[in-house]
Amino acid sequence: MTTDLSAPPSGGSTTTAGRGKRPRPPFGVSAVSIVAVLIALFSLVPLGYVAYMTVATGWDTAVELIFRPRVMELLLNTLLLTIITVPLCLLLGVAGAWLVERTSLRGHRIWAVLLAAPLAIPAFVNSYAWVSAVPSMGGLWSGVLIATLSYFPLVYIPAAASLGRLDPAIEQSAAALGLGNWATFFRVVLPQLRIAMTGGALLVSLHLLAEYGAFAMIRFDTFTTAIMVQYQSTFNGAAGNMLASVLVFFCLLLLVAEVRSRGTARYARIGPGAQGRALRLPLHVYQLPSQLFLLALTALALGLPLFFVLRWTALGGAPAWAADEFLPALLATLGYGLAGAAATIVVAFPMAYLAVRHPGWFSKSLELSNYITSSLPGIVVGLAFVTVSIRLVPGVYQTAGVLVAAYVLLFLPRALVSLRAGLAQAPKELDEAAQSLGKPPLASFIRVTLRLTAPAAAGGAALVFLAIANELTATLLLSPNGTRTLATEFWSKSSEIDYAGAAPYALLMILLSAPMTYLLFQQSKKVAGQ
Repeated sequence: MTTDLSAPPSGGSTTTAGRGKRPRPPFGVSAVSIVAVLIALFSLVPLGYVAYMTVATGWDTAVELIFRPRVMELLLNTLLLTIITVPLCLLLGVAGAWLVERTSLRGHRIWAVLLAAPLAIPAFVNSYAWVSAVPSMGGLWSGVLIATLSYFPLVYIPAAASLGRLDPAIEQSAAALGLGNWATFFRVVLPQLRIAMTGGALLVSLHLLAEYGAFAMIRFDTFTTAIMVQYQSTFNGAAGNMLASVLVFFCLLLLVAEVRSRGTARYARIGPGAQGRALRLPLHVYQLPSQLFLLALTALALGLPLFFVLRWTALGGAPAWAADEFLPALLATLGYGLAGAAATIVVAFPMAYLAVRHPGWFSKSLELSNYITSSLPGIVVGLAFVTVSIRLVPGVYQTAGVLVAAYVLLFLPRALVSLRAGLAQAPKELDEAAQSLGKPPLASFIRVTLRLTAPAAAGGAALVFLAIANELTATLLLSPNGTRTLATEFWSKSSEIDYAGAAPYALLMILLSAPMTYLLFQQSKKVAGQ
């Protein structure tokens, strides 16, 4: 039985909370709003930097720098990469999710985990493995191969979760109307995956625009690799800034396209009664081809990278594991990861609090500002902090604080989503009940809301930590002199063709990422009610 804590007890006096009077928040709403506005303004620094540099360059110079053959070449490369890779990721992700969740696939529980596992391998590590296997790799199709194998789990995980919570009654109704299995899939099931597919496509596209290491290693030029080359040669010159402005334009265009593609259809189940368990379609003669398809996919996306990382690690021998080599990088990664995760959770809390406790256009606008910034590539955020710190606060350039601030802006939504879920599970009625029993607002907040939110905060912090551990471009631009992280040391050694020396760093990054990838997969299953 569910108890309504906001209702007055029958036969008794009406409490303060029971009369509908709002409980006093632990901090004034106006104070929280002010802090949230300041955070939102701070998060728009990279976007403001791009706009300012575009204006400062001048219209004539900007047009000359943007509409030149080199930019057209980069534009063509980026468009072709996106146009080819995104549909392939959608095809592999949806097909894998359907086989695992809706067919009589043998070992479907094992395949469910294996298809999510490639997400634990950073794309630049994947590229390193493929270059080890085929040293001549390069160009568009190599980029498509590596990107597809690295990012299809971004579609598979939400698609599998959506299929898991899809009410089988609609498929049964379609079958009763005479539709066959394939017609039911394309006309009934696939439209229900619209949000998962568009969201996954957006994530894949943004990763393609932001990725540097994977494409630089195979000598495939995109906007991000070109911006890094411009930065290294001219230190934030006008040409690099204009490339960044084009890249930002495409990121914002993708955000708008994803929002519009969601549509207005409802996907929630309406009506009484419990949802039935979906019947798995028999594969019959397709059992073996399905097994071979999934085996080939996981072998290419997971087996090959792991094999070459372990092979190079073995070839490097004990000297590659010398403490003075990898221990400083591991400690720096752990230190920045913990500091960035803690700072991100603290910064995200005011936004999440307003979004859950005081929803409306104001809180949604503040949230949107953070999502816009997080969609920008790390190299743009890094360039923004380089320029702002040098011009306005020279003393903080290449300090740990600036690097942590960049991490906060890049990964704030990861913490925000988790905190929102945690606060939603700690309803304000519990605060009301605690205050009606005489607890001060701050004490009731700490003993009730904060304790209930702690697991979600820890999950969000873990997501941010793993993202920081694998971040490359912003770290290369902003880290203090002498700083070595797992990602930067891997990149330094692999750039020098010291593959045996780079292998331990790649292995450590995978070992750090694997538990979080599994946790993310399990969390998607919980959301799906499985």
